[in-house]
Amino acid sequence: MSRYTGPVCRLCRRETASSKTGEKIKLFLKGDRCLSKKCAVERRGTAPGQKTAGKTRQKISEYGRQLREKQKMRRYYGVHETQFENYFREAARVPGQTGRTFLQLLERRLDNVIYRLNLATSRSQARQLVTHRHFRLNGKIVNVPSIIVKPGDVLTIGERSLKAPVFEANLEVARSRRPPDWLEWNDAENSAKVLQLPSREQIDTPVDEQLIVEFYSR
Repeated sequence: MSRYTGPVCRLCRRETASSKTGEKIKLFLKGDRCLSKKCAVERRGTAPGQKTAGKTRQKISEYGRQLREKQKMRRYYGVHETQFENYFREAARVPGQTGRTFLQLLERRLDNVIYRLNLATSRSQARQLVTHRHFRLNGKIVNVPSIIVKPGDVLTIGERSLKAPVFEANLEVARSRRPPDWLEWNDAENSAKVLQLPSREQIDTPVDEQLIVEFYSR
């Protein structure tokens, strides 16, 4: 299955329209635009193809709830269906809470770490920066966005890459915004360190991971 390349705002609108509580669900697929008035969810809370709001929602089954939660989480992190399932199977082999381990694996993806450090405006931009070899992990150039980082790993920006226009803006944001507590940003060296595995409280992904565990446990 290839990566989705259509209008990403449709994905947020779909999740918002499927919400039982009517809350606005944003997957932050367009970076800071999602925080502005230009956000499609703010302007149009209807599902793609639905012309008007307020239509009676059909009762969703338990399987439907599990499926929607799975789709929401997969789109949030921007991974393929097969990748997503493989991460779950890997998490299921680890002793402890499968849902929490699953979330930790996705959070520890290199592209997500770069996004959490505010070095990219979105996860898709972070993936592009990695594939263009702008980063070094523990001193080695990396170009694979799906690398799973571990505590003690050090991420740096290439010396030549620091002069690129995209980093001039992103570094200003990184210096002004604090990353999650499991990550540490060093302004002087333009580098970051993974301090620990992220706890569930440190992961702000708006999903119920237990529903996804139930989906794959059928």
